[in-house]
Amino acid sequence: MGRKAEVEDDLPGFEAPAQGETAENDVSIQKKQKKGSGGFQTMGFSFHVLKGITKRGYKIPTPIQRKTIPLALDNKDVVAMARTGSGKTACFVLPIVEKLMSPVNKPLQGKNLRALILSPTRELALQTLRFVRELGKFTGLSSAAILGGESIEQQFGVMSGTTPDIVVATPGRFLHICIEMSLKLDNIKVVVFDEADRLFELGFGEQLREIVARLPSNRQTLLFSATLPKMLVEFARAGLSDPVLIRLDVDWKLPSTLWLGWIYVRAELKTAALLLLLDRVLTPNTQALVFAATKHHVEYLHLILQQAGISSTYAYSGLDPAARKIALGKFTNKRCSVLLVTDVAARGLDLPSLDTVINYNFPAKPKLFVHRVSECGDACPSGVWGAMPTTALELRHQDVMAWEKNHSEIEDAVRVSGRGWQQYVRWREAASAEANRKAKLTTPPTAPHPFLVGKGHMQAAELVDQIKSFRPKGTILELANKNDSPMYLAMKAKRRVHGKMVQKTRDSKMQQAEGMLEDNTKTNSNEESANVKGSKRKKLAKRDENYIPHFASDQHTESGMAVNFAASASSAELELRSDCDAGQRTHRTQMRWDRKRKKMVHVDPDGGRKMIRTESGGRVSASFRSGRYAEWRKRNAVQEDDEPADGPPAASERNVSEFRPRWMKHNERLSKKKAEASSNEFRNKQQIVKERLRKDKIKQKLKHKMSKKKKKK
Repeated sequence: MGRKAEVEDDLPGFEAPAQGETAENDVSIQKKQKKGSGGFQTMGFSFHVLKGITKRGYKIPTPIQRKTIPLALDNKDVVAMARTGSGKTACFVLPIVEKLMSPVNKPLQGKNLRALILSPTRELALQTLRFVRELGKFTGLSSAAILGGESIEQQFGVMSGTTPDIVVATPGRFLHICIEMSLKLDNIKVVVFDEADRLFELGFGEQLREIVARLPSNRQTLLFSATLPKMLVEFARAGLSDPVLIRLDVDWKLPSTLWLGWIYVRAELKTAALLLLLDRVLTPNTQALVFAATKHHVEYLHLILQQAGISSTYAYSGLDPAARKIALGKFTNKRCSVLLVTDVAARGLDLPSLDTVINYNFPAKPKLFVHRVSECGDACPSGVWGAMPTTALELRHQDVMAWEKNHSEIEDAVRVSGRGWQQYVRWREAASAEANRKAKLTTPPTAPHPFLVGKGHMQAAELVDQIKSFRPKGTILELANKNDSPMYLAMKAKRRVHGKMVQKTRDSKMQQAEGMLEDNTKTNSNEESANVKGSKRKKLAKRDENYIPHFASDQHTESGMAVNFAASASSAELELRSDCDAGQRTHRTQMRWDRKRKKMVHVDPDGGRKMIRTESGGRVSASFRSGRYAEWRKRNAVQEDDEPADGPPAASERNVSEFRPRWMKHNERLSKKKAEASSNEFRNKQQIVKERLRKDKIKQKLKHKMSKKKKKK
């Protein structure tokens, strides 16, 4: 009988193999594969590592793995940006296993810990640990997890004996272990920050900096993240040496498959316009994601959609994590049609099959818009600029006004969201002068968007648009008076003199609004100043051929062609603002103006002292020890002493107390009994029964004394 095929579950570091593939097909595919086809065999892995990869049935690396693994094997520091599910786990697990297998990185005596992987959550750490053990199955490397919420004494045992080669840990508990045990990290070769943006978002920045300070300088650092906030860029500059930035989404352009619809509406009619859009796009099998500016707008829209009969849920940064998880679960399981979120709450959402995205409030940055939008159908051409149907919009607006007037909750939400919008306008980044100029020159559309109306309504809308855009040749002064009136004659003379200039100005404004005229103000002003009669031109200073300038003549060209992490990271930064005024005020209090750097920097709340945040949320000194490890060692030493020895101990191995005076031995025995009585781990049944009887006798004596006192009284 043949052996049954092992059923193996999918791993997060690789794409899942297609179902129905047999071993014969795998062998045929491997034979057809060329030597330079970009498989794992061409990356220089050893036999044991390749055996672990092929055991799982994976052969073709993902794009992020093709770019990252060769650099990691070349001992370079890497900052990699890729979305969740793109195979980032294998990008650091495979190089770690390969590097620890080499004879150069053999473990020293008592210093077996050679690789550290830091994860933001327990679930991700356990998932990574499972992946490490699967790929390193044939390498003989040991691995362990140091996680918060588990027995710290058990973790003392893991780290005090033969420490594992690879440790997957959460930052808070690992730093606690390092401080309590005075753990030295001198032999660590590779350190990985997995989901680094989540690590900083969850408040592990202080722990990460303290851990980095304990690491050796000759280590290799790998940093993986989905986004690149500014704080993470500063951390990478300080903790990494000449890092290489790898981005899969290198361009911030919108995809060609994206359908966009631009709808113009007044601010007071936006809620009614949202209801009309949802009525148009929602079907029993479709869903929509709505972005709002603040958490107050999210709560207000949730109440409005409840009155409109549209099932919805919401999430924002101040919401409880369990509630956010429930809301996302309802939306992904299609128990509701609309999900209302802010930019901060949508940071960790992965909704690949989303139908429609609606921006109730437009984002402050172009990068945020790229992160928000999703794909849609082709009901009309993409990028059309239109308005809402007036009649339907007014009817919906009347419903919204009635709800705001008759329901106290909605009335309060309107007032709070209005105040929140005022604060949001203050803290968001101001638009550039060029954007303001274009906005003033852009004429708002009068025709409704073709996505919202039918063909018959479009003809009527075009006729109304032509009537609205009609401009008579004469002014009101010419139309309301007779031909011989002084006002008519004055306007006619004015038109005769300045008519061409007025028409030229109108044409130029129309061309600027349509985007057909380029802005040549600077060049025109320079030409006009040069052509002015009598203007004095300054003579250019002639430099001597022996003159050596401070900067090279091709300085800007060389800096533009150079591979610079700072320049690449600045273009990839994505800083998310808070979605409430309280969060923004907290952010402002953490910043101060640095005169030397000429920018805002973070304030040190501890005044230069090294302080860290514990797992319970309190702040203690970075060198604080609770003494739990010393107690654990003492208990383990007592347990080892109680075990019977094979033979009589030598004179040099005897207990020191045997050579001490009698009273010293007596005190040691008493202290030993107290320690055993206080600890419940090493007590047998007889000791427990004896202790209970002793306590019962004490209670009976107390009762007897109390009864005697009562009789005397």
